[in-house]
Amino acid sequence: MARRTPPNQLTKPVGSITRGTTGVNRLRRSDRWLMHDELVAGRLRAAGDPLVVDLGYGASPWTTLELAARLRTVRPDVRVVGLEIDPERVVPGRDGVTFARGGFELAGLRPVLVRAFNVLRQYPESAVPAAWSTILSGLAPDGLLIDGTCDELGRRCAWVLLDRAGPRSLTLAWDPFTVDQPSDIAERLPKALIHRNIPGEPIHGLLTAADRAWARAAPLAPYGPRIRWRAAAESLRLEGFPLRAYRRRMRDCVLSVPWVTVAPNL
Repeated sequence: MARRTPPNQLTKPVGSITRGTTGVNRLRRSDRWLMHDELVAGRLRAAGDPLVVDLGYGASPWTTLELAARLRTVRPDVRVVGLEIDPERVVPGRDGVTFARGGFELAGLRPVLVRAFNVLRQYPESAVPAAWSTILSGLAPDGLLIDGTCDELGRRCAWVLLDRAGPRSLTLAWDPFTVDQPSDIAERLPKALIHRNIPGEPIHGLLTAADRAWARAAPLAPYGPRIRWRAAAESLRLEGFPLRAYRRRMRDCVLSVPWVTVAPNL
């Protein structure tokens, strides 16, 4: 079994203190996705040391505790460490979760999964590549990073999944009953994309096409927004967009594509 290394509190944290806003159940949509994604769940199950880091959990640790509880359905012995760069936000461990001070350097830990939600949103776009590189260099060999953003109530979410080679996919997830059209998620795109939602950029083309497909599926509105979105997603696939098809029924509306589909123009 891999050696279980505690957080290195002598390591100088890398990063800046952010606002720290959080809330109970705010990250439920991304948590559900992590629990059921074949790649994420598979690597968590296969890990010699199932260590997960929740980076920048904010002023309260609720979402870290929720992440641990949900991931235990995938791997009962999962170890979750919440890291905060602000020492005043570090709280005593509870419910099997450890909290410590740390930033992009991950306090010297080597996790198989890092979740960083609503962290890079507060940095300039130019800071994203270096932040990604620092986090990815600290992962376990098969480790993954989820860099995401959501609104205050967790109704609109977007995240990039990365491995040590770089970005793999973009996923958008939203509450079927409070979002009028797919492009409403644009305001919550990850920092790497939020300033790229302009004509000529791939992310803008995807969101524009998604809105068109949603409009074409309007006759299915009486059957509910989930049914309507399934039809819209299939329409996008027929247009040539490589949307991931999910076999299980989804509580959320979800749009997931390979990163190459939305990678910013150089």
